[in-house]
Amino acid sequence: MALLLCLGMTVALARGCLHCHYNFSEKFSFYRHHVNLKSWWVGDIPVSGALLTDWSQDTMKELHLAIPAEITQEKLEQVARIVYQKMDQLYQGKMYFPGYFPSELRAIFREQVHLIQNAIIESRIDCQRHCGIFQYQTISCNNCTDSHVVCFGYNCESSEQWEAAVQGLLSYIPTEKVEGGRRRAETPLSTCSLVSPNFTCLEPQHLANLTLEKASECLTQH
Repeated sequence: MALLLCLGMTVALARGCLHCHYNFSEKFSFYRHHVNLKSWWVGDIPVSGALLTDWSQDTMKELHLAIPAEITQEKLEQVARIVYQKMDQLYQGKMYFPGYFPSELRAIFREQVHLIQNAIIESRIDCQRHCGIFQYQTISCNNCTDSHVVCFGYNCESSEQWEAAVQGLLSYIPTEKVEGGRRRAETPLSTCSLVSPNFTCLEPQHLANLTLEKASECLTQH
């Protein structure tokens, strides 16, 4: 069983990972305001406009991740660079024949979702391949706030390392303390939510041969 501890506050409003990039508002404002110049057919304009307006919300709906959508700043930059490059190239063309422009927008959107899924999963795989407690900084795709992902890795090379890893893990497990006649949960991580999904792909015997494709299948909800 893979033990994942996830830090950071979440809210109900889903904003989308790319929305957290510093240049998103400027880029997509340009895309929305110039959409009427991209197709000869007037019917393409409202369809394309809706795709751009709902980009962030639809991204969160399509991720289908079994783990929290939290991405590192480095990987967010990589995704943004690819998406903006493809969008800018699409907008460099003149007017397109009917149906072409919204079709290309959908293709870029689907590629973006795939890139974000892989980016999040790759970071989780790297985290699990450490020995013991390991954490890395992320951005929550739910609300664009800074967060941390803390995981427990099984990749220990000796019994001494494994013992130290387990001792480190115990310090993160909540304990109960009696206070004023009432019991309350107490943990060193003040804003921590404990999630223990049974992801067999992250169990010790599978980590050595774990590929991105296998992890994606395991960690993506269908």
